[in-house]
Amino acid sequence: MADQDVFMRRAVELARANIAAGGRPFGAVLVKDGKVLAEAANRIHASHDPTDHAEMHAIRLASARLASPRLDGCVIYASGHPCPMCLAAMYLCGIEQAWFAYSNEDGAPFGLSTGAVYARLAEGPAASSSGLRQLRPAGEAGLYAEWKAGQ
Repeated sequence: MADQDVFMRRAVELARANIAAGGRPFGAVLVKDGKVLAEAANRIHASHDPTDHAEMHAIRLASARLASPRLDGCVIYASGHPCPMCLAAMYLCGIEQAWFAYSNEDGAPFGLSTGAVYARLAEGPAASSSGLRQLRPAGEAGLYAEWKAGQ
C-alpha cells in the first residue's frame, strides 16, 4: 500500500503542477511491476486537443515505451475520476486496475465531474444526441474480413 500512496501522491503533484501551468487539475501515473512507465498531466490547454487527458497521454506514452498497444498488468493512478473515454481506453488496452484520488462528486461543484457523460452513455447508443447511426454504402461488404485475412 505504501507504493500505491507514492504513485497517487505523484499523480496529484502532476495535477497541481498542471494548475500552475494554466491547465486543469488532472495528473496520471501508469505503473507496471511497481515501476513507473509513464506519467502525464492533462494537456488540453496546451494542445487544444479535447482528448489530451492525463490518463490518455500516459497510456500513449506507456504504449510507445513498450512498443505495444497492450498494457496488461499495468495499474494507473489518476488525480481525478477517469472520464468514460479514459476508462474505455483503459479497458481496451488491458490496464488491470485504476485508482483515483478525487471523485466525480468532489469535482461537481467545480464543473469537473463527468457524471453526466456516464449517465448519457448508460442510455445506450440509440439514445445518443450525437446522432450515432449506421450508414453502410450500397455494395460495401467485407471490410473486417479483409482485415482478418491480412493478419
